Amino acid sequence: MSFAARSTPRLLLRPFVASDAADVLAYRGSPEVSRYLMHEPMDEAAVAAFLASVTPARHARVDGHRLQLAVEWQGRVIGDVNLRVSSVQSRQTEIGWVFNPTHHGRGFATEAASELLKVAFEEWGSHRVFAQLDPKNAASARLCERLGLRREAHLREESWFKGEWGDLLIYAVLAQEWATPAES
Repeated sequence: MSFAARSTPRLLLRPFVASDAADVLAYRGSPEVSRYLMHEPMDEAAVAAFLASVTPARHARVDGHRLQLAVEWQGRVIGDVNLRVSSVQSRQTEIGWVFNPTHHGRGFATEAASELLKVAFEEWGSHRVFAQLDPKNAASARLCERLGLRREAHLREESWFKGEWGDLLIYAVLAQEWATPAES
């Protein structure tokens, strides 16, 4: 079953389409953006492969399932957000986001990620939602805190990442701790 688009006050979260390529290349092709991602800056071919690979489904039925959505503002894709089922049995879900730096500081990531938390808790029945990030990514750490996630761990030299040992921060929120913006 396909994921239907969702609207927030300013944004449209929707499945990607091939015509999003130029907008996606504008941020996923940036060294500034990719420094915190597992991949290097994307070129046109990598963006085309990325767009072909993201086919969102509505329900979290298997470990590793990913819901990746384009974040559209004023008719342009300014970033993307995703949920990944870490464990169906334990109801664990990872949340992530990637945004074009020209749109930072306007609350778009908070608005889009808040909507995905609703999906994780209200539709998927997640028990715990977590984010993993590089400690050098201060903007993502602040976003986690705005979303109500707490810092659970700082793993030192957890992985070999882009030619050096990298630390990892883990932030999380439990279903019983999470409140929709109207409730908080």
